Amino acid sequence: METIIPKTSTVLKALFTADVTTIWRNRRAAMIAIIIPVIILVTSKGMISMQGGPYTLANSLGYGLIAIGLMGYSNSLARDRDKGIFQRLRVAPVPTWAIMMSRLAVQLMMILIVTTAIFIVGYDYDKIILTPEGYGVTYFTAIIGGAVYLALGQVIVGLTKNAETVNATSRLVFLCFVVIGTLASIPGLLPQSISDIMQWSPYGTVKTIMAAGMVPGSWNMADTKALLVTVGYTLLFASVGIKNFKWDTK
Repeated sequence: METIIPKTSTVLKALFTADVTTIWRNRRAAMIAIIIPVIILVTSKGMISMQGGPYTLANSLGYGLIAIGLMGYSNSLARDRDKGIFQRLRVAPVPTWAIMMSRLAVQLMMILIVTTAIFIVGYDYDKIILTPEGYGVTYFTAIIGGAVYLALGQVIVGLTKNAETVNATSRLVFLCFVVIGTLASIPGLLPQSISDIMQWSPYGTVKTIMAAGMVPGSWNMADTKALLVTVGYTLLFASVGIKNFKWDTK
């Protein structure tokens, strides 16, 4: 009997629908990814006069991207792997890349939702208004920045088999980024050498390109370097995470 292989587009649509349904059923994690940056933005109103609106928006949005990559994506992969979902999908006539592409497409959707929520709250509560170009470029830089944390989440899942350990590790790394962000947002608190290191960390470069993207006219060579470094972090983390990823817990 001839095996009927479904079209790739049909497979992707079915996987994407299933992944969206899963997120909806476990929407608490998705809501956390939205609420965390919104709360940070609302409580950071005083930073606008010191650092400017774009910096404040970028700082808040950065936490949302971290939450998506570390609290959402990595835990979702670990949970499904632990339940044997990936094993069942791999025996079906489904391309391996399609399975991961569907997961990434859902996370891309979450990045766009979180970015939009930050724009709405920033405009309504803080009266921060960007140009149309600023909004458009920020969506692009948010996707680039989000890719860094998705790739980092892939590293955590790749190097850790146990779902509980992945959850604990993700929370610890998230806390480290929170500390870095908090310290970096206070001018003059840290020595210049430490500030430079933080500026070129994944958190620092992502925040730089997002803040610059909100005011495209201010984009300079330093911002271009931050963009290149951000892409470099993504490629590095993705290569390590994909290389070490196991489809089952054995």
